[in-house]
Amino acid sequence: MKTRTVMKNKRSIRTVVTVCALLIAVALTAQDQYTRGMSKAMDLWGQGKITEASNLFERIAMAEDDNWIPYYYVAQVNTTSAFGLKDEALLRQRLDKAREFVDIAKRIAPDNAEIVVQEAMINTAWMAFDGATYGPMLSGKNMQLYNRALQLAPENPRVVYSKANWDMGSARYFGKDTTPYCKDVERALELFATFENDTPFYPSWGQDQAKQVLEQCKG
Repeated sequence: MKTRTVMKNKRSIRTVVTVCALLIAVALTAQDQYTRGMSKAMDLWGQGKITEASNLFERIAMAEDDNWIPYYYVAQVNTTSAFGLKDEALLRQRLDKAREFVDIAKRIAPDNAEIVVQEAMINTAWMAFDGATYGPMLSGKNMQLYNRALQLAPENPRVVYSKANWDMGSARYFGKDTTPYCKDVERALELFATFENDTPFYPSWGQDQAKQVLEQCKG
């Protein structure tokens, strides 16, 4: 009787171990698919294949509905590619897509400073297209967004740099001195040197842009 019980317990343990191993294998496979997909989308974006990159980021987001990062990249790839566009229909298509996905990202991670900055970038793209129309509508909103991002993550270099860059642009628009904001760009670069986040594909942009802005400050 005792032997039979021991054998039954061993079989139960083996079953548990097998199930755990299968679950781990499934999780690793899903993780590998995510990594491969995100890497491919990044590569497409780097090649300037905006539509293909956006579509792949979107497919990944649909499969990762609790992960804000692919939603963030759908928004970012469409926003950054909208700057400089003259075709209003195409610009609206991309910025509406960006808005849709940044709103979902906000619902997944409501107090995420990276997403707040991305939302401000969408507004900036509209203002860059037509400042006379969208400036009065969105400049105050952007000021609120950058202040909120700074409250959420005062040590995030993208937040510090993006707010400084926005403040500089506003100062230029009103004919004011931009020099006071150069120190914020310097601080952003100091933060870039030490900022770390181990989350795969966590946003990492901004350092090169901050260096260029600081060179302009020195010039």
